[in-house]
Amino acid sequence: MKTTLIIGAGGVGRVVVHKCVQNADVFGKIVLASRSIGRCEIIKNDFTDADIEIRTVDADVTQEVIELIESCKADIVINVALPYQDLTIMDACIATKTPYLDTANYEHPDEAKFEYKLQWARDEKFKEAGIMGLLGSGFDPGATNVFCAYAQKHYFDEIHTIDIMDCNAGDHGYAFATNFNPEINLREVSANGRYWQKNEDGQGEWIETKPMEIMQVWDYPEIGEKDSYLLYHEEMESLVKHIKGLKRIRFFMTFGQSYLTHMKCLENVGMLGIEEVEHKGQKIVPMEFLKTLLPDPASLGPRTTGKTNIGIVAEGIKDGKRRKIYIYQVKDHEDCYAETNSQGVSYSTGVPAMIGAKLMLQGKWSGEGVFNMEELDPDPFMDEMMSQGLPWQVKEL
Repeated sequence: MKTTLIIGAGGVGRVVVHKCVQNADVFGKIVLASRSIGRCEIIKNDFTDADIEIRTVDADVTQEVIELIESCKADIVINVALPYQDLTIMDACIATKTPYLDTANYEHPDEAKFEYKLQWARDEKFKEAGIMGLLGSGFDPGATNVFCAYAQKHYFDEIHTIDIMDCNAGDHGYAFATNFNPEINLREVSANGRYWQKNEDGQGEWIETKPMEIMQVWDYPEIGEKDSYLLYHEEMESLVKHIKGLKRIRFFMTFGQSYLTHMKCLENVGMLGIEEVEHKGQKIVPMEFLKTLLPDPASLGPRTTGKTNIGIVAEGIKDGKRRKIYIYQVKDHEDCYAETNSQGVSYSTGVPAMIGAKLMLQGKWSGEGVFNMEELDPDPFMDEMMSQGLPWQVKEL
């Protein structure tokens, strides 16, 4: 019987556990680990007869992760901890020769940097260990990468432009809260925007914009028209390497006016800072302090209504003719909570994490080294989405 080690017991971790239990014939025994044993206990209490063991681990310490992997004899590690901990967990997997999967790229805790550089640099070590590392198996990144690969395989000879469109039209009733880790969320949103395009010389370049400088109105099926703002998002970094003929790629996300107003006020008074400041003789990081004041994203499930809609709009050439398609997935927050006790943002991240791990354990996705999602055959992943709670649609535009 397989043993699946899940590191991270937040909202996404909860969904991953639920979906692994639903697919117990593949995942076998589940070991759930976190710095907080209490969070693990809360998730374990969702189940009465599943084979779940809970453990504590400080995922900032590679040796602790190594000892955890070895003691539970894990066949795969699903990393849904903080992105700050990607590298320590990857290094533990290299040391123990254990396949690895995460949902978001590495972020430096002291810098607002979102990049795959340090994870890609471990490719050779993963090859030497004879194991597979799968990066970004969430929704965006993750399912959106697979949507691009699926479009490339089935709908285009060349894709020239891609817009990734992310809409969360959920309502949690708070004036201001974040749907996933506040530090990660606010750092992404407050950073300068970036998109990639080819210049007149045919060379790819990143164009930087001010935060929220570029906006378009997009009509999201089952939701309606929403203001959508250009951000930088990590899946673009790998997609520009792997999508044939690409000339431009952008990422857009929706925000409610209350969220934008609160965020602007916090930015104006320095509460989004990631540098230490002194307060009454104590050193604090404003962003970390703010996190303690905001609602825990894992607590939003029972009070969130509405839907999410995440997809890609791809335009290019097929058989000499121009073509434009929209691949998207719509999910209802209340349906997600009824199934997994988590809201839709956690659900749409956790389910792709489970699917990626399932395909690895089944050998449908395999290889040695570090991979991004679009490098693998999209068909089995798209099939699993249909049967695991994330049915998608394709619309010709």
